[in-house]
Amino acid sequence: MTVTEALKRDIRDRVAGEKHHYAFRAEGYRLGEEMGASPSMKRALAIRSLFLGREPYIYKNDLVIGSFRQYVKELTDEELRTEKEIAVKYPERSFSTNADHFAPYMKDVLTVGLSGMAKRLATSKEVHRDEPERLDMLLSMEVALSAFREHILAYAKKARALIGSEGYNTAALLRIAESCERLSSSRPESFYDALTLTSLLNIAFNIEGRCAMAFGRMDQFLYPFYERDKAAGRLTDDEAILLLENVFIKTHENRVYNGDEQVLNICVGGVNRDGSTAVNPLSYLIVRAVKNAGIPGPNLSARISSTTPDAFLDECLVAIGTGLGYPALMNDEVNIAALKSFGYDEDDVYDYCFVGCIENFISGRQAPWSDSRFDTPKLLEIMMGGGKEYYSSRGKEQNFDVMSSALSVDLSAIKDMNAFMAAFEKQLRSGAEVYMREMWQRNGIPDPENYTSPFLSLFCYDCIGRGLDINMGGAKYPAAHAPGLMGVGTVVDSLAAIEKVVFNDGECSLTELSEALKANFVGYEALRERLLAAPKYGNNDEFVDKYAVWFVKFLSEVFREYKTPYGGNVFVGMASNVSNVYSGAITGATPDGRLAGVNLSDAASPTYGKDKKGITSTLLSCSKADYTAVGCGTVLNQKLSPSMFSDEKRPRLLSLIRVYFARGGQEIQINSTSPELLRDAMAHPENYGDLVVRVSGFSSYYVTLDRRVQEDILMRTQHE
Repeated sequence: MTVTEALKRDIRDRVAGEKHHYAFRAEGYRLGEEMGASPSMKRALAIRSLFLGREPYIYKNDLVIGSFRQYVKELTDEELRTEKEIAVKYPERSFSTNADHFAPYMKDVLTVGLSGMAKRLATSKEVHRDEPERLDMLLSMEVALSAFREHILAYAKKARALIGSEGYNTAALLRIAESCERLSSSRPESFYDALTLTSLLNIAFNIEGRCAMAFGRMDQFLYPFYERDKAAGRLTDDEAILLLENVFIKTHENRVYNGDEQVLNICVGGVNRDGSTAVNPLSYLIVRAVKNAGIPGPNLSARISSTTPDAFLDECLVAIGTGLGYPALMNDEVNIAALKSFGYDEDDVYDYCFVGCIENFISGRQAPWSDSRFDTPKLLEIMMGGGKEYYSSRGKEQNFDVMSSALSVDLSAIKDMNAFMAAFEKQLRSGAEVYMREMWQRNGIPDPENYTSPFLSLFCYDCIGRGLDINMGGAKYPAAHAPGLMGVGTVVDSLAAIEKVVFNDGECSLTELSEALKANFVGYEALRERLLAAPKYGNNDEFVDKYAVWFVKFLSEVFREYKTPYGGNVFVGMASNVSNVYSGAITGATPDGRLAGVNLSDAASPTYGKDKKGITSTLLSCSKADYTAVGCGTVLNQKLSPSMFSDEKRPRLLSLIRVYFARGGQEIQINSTSPELLRDAMAHPENYGDLVVRVSGFSSYYVTLDRRVQEDILMRTQHE
């Protein structure tokens, strides 16, 4: 058994009934109340209580430390009651209010170390000594940083205490202790030190209760340490891979104790400002380490450009071909152009990474991300209902109050496709207005001074220099937001069907089509067949593809007119996560022939089963829209036969992706698991506990997914 396999076993060896609790803040809050401290200082003291209230946990097969297992505890009813009494007075930000989905600026952290950050705080305190509110925030950050340094020292103490214990490696424990002692007092000296600090910081965010906190451009900020150690003979590639595996395996803790994966995005590859490739030897090792770890957790994303070496893209395809679904492949030229168009500084744009699933993010300079879904097919339903939904979603999951945006439409007065599009655009604008109004209500906090983040703010430029919280002007760029556009394939196919069947062929009127949709095609089966036979997106047919071009352009322009409550950009995202399943459940029949309640098309992908002319035609269709208008990013899910990843066929697949990106495709992520295997896993889940598949912007264990999501993956067109 390898060290990596042994560590995975250690993590899975849990005690029944235990659950990860983010509870241990109460003592700090009580102390803050006794001191009469400010809200920010109370939060800092709570973080101190959290970091220092539990003895660190070190696994027997740990090479690089960092774990939240010490916070896994079955609390008594009394302990829970006490914690809740305190916690209710100090509510935390959520994803909707910019709590997480953030990437720290690790290059800077590793360059100066925690001791250097402490010096920066001291300097800023002097600069802002006559500004009480900023000084208070700096003092709060200072308390949080001091607690983190003590937290690291506690790991050193624990490692030394474990020396001689059964099952523990003395040399590994000594290395852990010495590294932690260095990191607490000075900057990292080696690749091992730098990786340890990276791991500890990511785990610290997890301990705080923050989700989807990205590692960022790991191959870039760790490379100087790797390069020096390699040159000095202190590090081999095999050892580097093993250490990276050790860190990545730790992301599996969340699955074991909380039942889901932490979507911790790792970015590799990309270009430098002069256009040269940023791929380096460490980029390859990170891809191999994620592949070897073999778990869904670390969400690997590769920035691919025209200057990316074929060897690196091939390395990515080898990993994808295992069935893991990682890495997602991102078009660097498109993303960089998109971010530039939103006004970010040139230097910052070239250093972008990804948070969550596929969201473009300016590393360490942008306040945390938020998004939610925008149900375009539901708005089409309202349009076809003459201003009313015909498949009621009342009481069902809804992302925004879509009915309050409904506009009355006289379908009988619409005589051609241009008039239909004008009316539909008006409905979409109304929907966007309601969405943004509700987004402001969800996203804005009336008393942000009571929701500060002293620890998180330390790792975002320039909160220390400005003496401000990350969400209150400390970050260089305010929080951005993206409505995830639902059902492009469903909407595009519907528009093409209306043009073909209603206006070109005269098979029915819009009013008759409306009645068929309200009846869910019962009694209108022949009409449904004609709608299903109309051109479908994903087959390189300009008749339908022109609507995809319109969809991206129009909605990007509509939302670009808005800002977040903090003045941040509003992008659009062609990404649905798995919400195409749940949005489909509340959406009536659509003019493409889809029945009520059936899944919508997924993210930027064509409707599954309708892209019938092969992968080349699919990618030609999906690269026609101008994705430089989409600041967030896209998800194009494709399912390819495992045989396409053989040594003989992989070069052709590589060329196909090159052409797709050269034509403007923004992203592609690939499942390479056969339908037969997936069906057998659904029938015999007990035999497939470790089967990983790409779901949407993340991977997961197939047998743990909701049955509807399993079926959605199974329905994806299998390209041979």
